Amino acid sequence: MEYIPNILFALALIFGITFFTRNVKKLSRNIKLGKDVDVSGNTSQRWRNMARIALGQSKMVVRPIAGLMHIIVYVGFIIINIEVLEIIIDGLLGTHRIFAPLGTIYNVLIGSFEVLALLVIIAVVIFWIRRNIIRLKRFIKPEMEGWPKMDGNMILYIEMVLMLLFLTMNAADFQLQQLDAPHYTKAGAFPVSQFIAVLFQEASISSLIILERSAWWMHILGILAFLNYLYYSKHLHILLAFPNTFYGKLKPQGEFNNLKAVTDEVKLMMDPSADPYAAPPEDAPEPEKFGASDVMDLNWVQLMNAYTCTECGRCTSECPANQTGKKLSPRKIMMDTRDRLEEVGKNMDANKGEFVPDGKQLLDDYISREELWACTTCNACVQACPVSIDPLSIIVEMRRFLVMEQSAAPTELNNMMSNIENNGAPWPYNQMDRLNWVNE
Repeated sequence: MEYIPNILFALALIFGITFFTRNVKKLSRNIKLGKDVDVSGNTSQRWRNMARIALGQSKMVVRPIAGLMHIIVYVGFIIINIEVLEIIIDGLLGTHRIFAPLGTIYNVLIGSFEVLALLVIIAVVIFWIRRNIIRLKRFIKPEMEGWPKMDGNMILYIEMVLMLLFLTMNAADFQLQQLDAPHYTKAGAFPVSQFIAVLFQEASISSLIILERSAWWMHILGILAFLNYLYYSKHLHILLAFPNTFYGKLKPQGEFNNLKAVTDEVKLMMDPSADPYAAPPEDAPEPEKFGASDVMDLNWVQLMNAYTCTECGRCTSECPANQTGKKLSPRKIMMDTRDRLEEVGKNMDANKGEFVPDGKQLLDDYISREELWACTTCNACVQACPVSIDPLSIIVEMRRFLVMEQSAAPTELNNMMSNIENNGAPWPYNQMDRLNWVNE
């Protein structure tokens, strides 16, 4: 009977890790649906970017208040979870505070964990107020209605509950230590929970043990549940921010990638010895689609971008098109890409790993043409993103599809391209008349 808690804990741990592994495999499969892209080279620069942006939170602190609170939650959540290692060992072996022999080091660690837990609670409360009472403009955009809003609040509730359970567990443990309860070795410093323990001074040892064990179990089960909730939440960026910043764009922000097929065609046209009317060889591969109309036409880095989106709205709040009332929201572009990718993944799950055409695509069914053409390609969204997401690259690929596959550019753009073709300039003036303004 004494080993039943250990067995139950092991089963919960195995189930949690197994389910998490299944979701990670599904995530990896969905991202790999994207086209291959060369992200080799500049390894040292990529490592520096990851250390500076993902680990150092350098782009978060551009907005000091939100940045500081996010750092508190980020550091607190990571460091406090070091304590999870002790919980796992205790749960499997039936021990209690197995790291207590570390003495002073252990006291400092537990004390630091408690201070950080309190700071996390304060930061979470401020985040909740900003979202639900102050209602910052970037959190009340149309794309944030329904599940995105609920998800943002749910994460705050989960973090609050986990921190309170941690402090309650320690408070009961502290009180048991003062009562010299068996199995509760005197260890750890409790600068925060000792004040909570005042509430339990009249409780019996048996009641305190039930409270401590209940908080202990709910804390670790809550962490396992949160781990598996990540896949369904915007907080997937906790895992993906590091690879996303590593594989982030290194080229100058105004530089777009060239299409190899177009480059080859131009080279052929400029080669005086080439026959532009020659038929391609019979074994020539089928020409690739220009641009993107669905998620499978994007590359895997762009799909990883979609899963990494934190829905913070910094991109949308910086977007000049959105600021002037246009329909475009870079955040929605990323959310729509992720939603379509999830839909494709579920389609594959239901069809033994094969995608069965469902008559839908990212273009028109998720992202409208009006949104795409509202973009000024200014790169403000790319600059603002705290985890190196590039919404503009997806917009450009979809516009390429419209122009090069469907000849569906807006009238103004068609006129401009015709002028460039005929006059060598965007304006409707003959090249011979270009300097007439000087005479005026």
